[in-house]
Amino acid sequence: MRGYVIMGEQGCSEILAQDTATRLFQTAALLVGNESEAVRLVEEAIAGVEVDPCAEGEAAREQVQNEVVRAAIRLLSQREPQAFVASGLEAGGPAGCIEGDDFTAAGLSQEQWHDLLEGEGRGRLRKWLEHLPAVQRTIFVERAMLRHDNAAIAAHLRAGGGSAAAGWTPEKVSGLFRQALCSLATSLVQAGAVQPA
Repeated sequence: MRGYVIMGEQGCSEILAQDTATRLFQTAALLVGNESEAVRLVEEAIAGVEVDPCAEGEAAREQVQNEVVRAAIRLLSQREPQAFVASGLEAGGPAGCIEGDDFTAAGLSQEQWHDLLEGEGRGRLRKWLEHLPAVQRTIFVERAMLRHDNAAIAAHLRAGGGSAAAGWTPEKVSGLFRQALCSLATSLVQAGAVQPA
């Protein structure tokens, strides 16, 4: 990946840039499922945002991250124009087997979730994500990994998904996220990674 060129003091910018670029790449790869497209999305997002991460820190990282998410949604909606249509979904459901939209409702402990994100379970999580529809994968990555709330995700979907995505609401996002949590919990139980509740 081309170097992340940013302003600021050399030492601060190099360390922060490398860490930020790596995280942005991982996010983009999970969203679009293609490493070369992920590299391109990250490079374009970085080039399009002028920030000084040494001075602006978290706000700068979040600004670039949001641009990567929006660019990924645009790419996915171009690839599958009907993938981001919200009009056929009922607000909030069907939610599947999960009552709430957090990981404890899916029977996952903090340790198990950390293992899926950072440990030996990463490959299992990536494989599972590959089988989700594009919009559900996007919602899951934004909620579970980036910690965006339902309203922010709905706004990203409306902004990046084209005119067909105009109907996204926080309730619809919540419903699809709960379906994804249900699918993940079922997958982990079948794999013996968690015990059924």
